[in-house]
Amino acid sequence: MTQRVLIAADKFKGSLTAVQVAERVTAGLRQVVPDVDVEALPVADGGDGTVDAAVAAGFSRHEVRVAGPLGDEVTAAFALRGDTAVVEMAEASGLQRLPAGVFAPLTASTYGSGELLRAALDAGARTIVFGVGGSATTDGGAGMLSALGARFLDADGEPVAPGGGGLGELASADLSGLDPRLASVELVLASDVDNPLTGPKGAPAVYGPQKGASPDDVATLDAALAHFAKVLEGSIGSKAAEYAASPGAGAAGGIGYGALLLGARFRPGIEVMLDVLGFGPALERADLVITGEGSLDEQTLHGKAPAGVAAAARAAGKEVVAVCGRLALPPQALGRAGMRRAYPLTEIEPDVAKCIADAGPILERSASRIAEDFLR
Repeated sequence: MTQRVLIAADKFKGSLTAVQVAERVTAGLRQVVPDVDVEALPVADGGDGTVDAAVAAGFSRHEVRVAGPLGDEVTAAFALRGDTAVVEMAEASGLQRLPAGVFAPLTASTYGSGELLRAALDAGARTIVFGVGGSATTDGGAGMLSALGARFLDADGEPVAPGGGGLGELASADLSGLDPRLASVELVLASDVDNPLTGPKGAPAVYGPQKGASPDDVATLDAALAHFAKVLEGSIGSKAAEYAASPGAGAAGGIGYGALLLGARFRPGIEVMLDVLGFGPALERADLVITGEGSLDEQTLHGKAPAGVAAAARAAGKEVVAVCGRLALPPQALGRAGMRRAYPLTEIEPDVAKCIADAGPILERSASRIAEDFLR
């Protein structure tokens, strides 16, 4: 009997997209078992690559010109199928939108993410899955809210400067002009992090440094975001403080907070994406599931795509193996996560730089090993 293999892997960041991972794994399996029945379902957890995963699953790709994190225009995409849109904030406001080596921790804005949400509304979306992660920003979603009609003014009645740093000058917040269509849309905040907005586990402290924030910048941003929430409390009441302390508020530089203010429901990104991509039916058809990402490590176990895939597959009684660039988990941890075995590229090529440069061919060899071990 021909075995059916489901490839549900995330990208190998910096080397291969999730679609390319699926293509290479398929090629490697077929070198050993030419007639193997393969179904590819590239996955993402809400971070960068989420729109690409949706398009690979049959959504249509829509491109729009929006403001990048520094205010310059960029071409960003969202995905649409029927009246469900998948919007990825990194498309507009992600680190990849900054020039190489340039960071703007205090001034980068999420305005373009708001424009992207508005474009999804214009396209007729009634359900919007808002995937957040990989952001260049720490503005609490203020830029996004501004693009959707909110007003944030300083003591002179002028709009505050873009970015988290500008929020320190905030004197008044008015959300009454928000796009009225938002009230009738189901907005789902899809994220793999559950941090609050501020404090030791908040957006500036935990994620600010990877966006170029110095210790002084982190302190400035944390105070500015706390002030932002305080001013909003005066405008919309106690909900502003509740949302700031809620899981997911600190996602993607606090854009999660902005989304909660819009009425979004927070769900783990991989759970949402598996639903949207049609993972359940594909899983039913599979005998073996292959998942993976660039680095299988401790972070993987906390809401990353391979852990979500493995948990769902294990619940359905399916065998799961993983491919990865590097493996930093012991066999017991893999087993607890529902993965029978992992096949890192470094097992074939110990030189990490070569693994990154030649990830495709090496991954094909790893996939051939999986076929030898599980399909013969």
